[in-house]
Amino acid sequence: MKDAAQIIETAHEMADAARQAILPLFRSADLATDNKRPADFDPVTQADRAAEAAMRAVLARRRPDDAILGEEYGAQEGSSGLTWVLDPIDGTRAFLCGAPSWGVLIGLSDGDKVIYGLIDQPYTRERFEGGLGRARLLGPDGDHPLRVRARGDLSAAILSSTYPEIGSEAENRAFTHVTQQVRMTRYGLDCYAYALLALGHVDLVIEAGLQPYDIAGPLAVVEAAGGIVTDWQGGSAAGGGQVIAAASPELHRAALALLNG
Repeated sequence: MKDAAQIIETAHEMADAARQAILPLFRSADLATDNKRPADFDPVTQADRAAEAAMRAVLARRRPDDAILGEEYGAQEGSSGLTWVLDPIDGTRAFLCGAPSWGVLIGLSDGDKVIYGLIDQPYTRERFEGGLGRARLLGPDGDHPLRVRARGDLSAAILSSTYPEIGSEAENRAFTHVTQQVRMTRYGLDCYAYALLALGHVDLVIEAGLQPYDIAGPLAVVEAAGGIVTDWQGGSAAGGGQVIAAASPELHRAALALLNG
């Protein structure tokens, strides 16, 4: 891509801007919080809104022709054929608990597929980057390559999902089939689970009910690290919904068979 360098610079500037907006509010007793879905609890905070506004301001200045799809401020049309998919804080519940498993998600789609993404954890200063020739972790101790671990045996795999009660009753039954076959299942990591998969510490992530902004950035990072991300039928996961990320084709096939069996 001819403007890859400028795209990457813009993404990092957006992540920096989001960090600056969020960190003063993390673990703050004065954090303002609203509930977007009164029937249960779907929180949004002033940090979510401030971070997305900061990222949109960067795009308005640097790439005004690109489209945007963001969790808090919706869709904005563009003319370039590229769409930035933004989740200013993926894991707002974790954010409210003071747990550093939330992250800023940035993805870039060319209309056919997600071509680039970032998972940024501002508090730990870890930034996972994938696509456009990049697969790396930028952290406080330097720059490290991202690579999934080669593990084909489901019985040795570590599985992660955000919620134990995944999706609908039928989806939860299908998910349970997988949990009964893996070595260990861990919950509550939100987007950080995808980062750990790309880093070689988790083998599977299975979720349901996702939105495009929940998966665009992680999808690019995991695929750049050599992993596989699809829906539960083996198709594109870019639209959200049911998502499975796997470290190897063998694990992907075995988990899909259980999900659909």
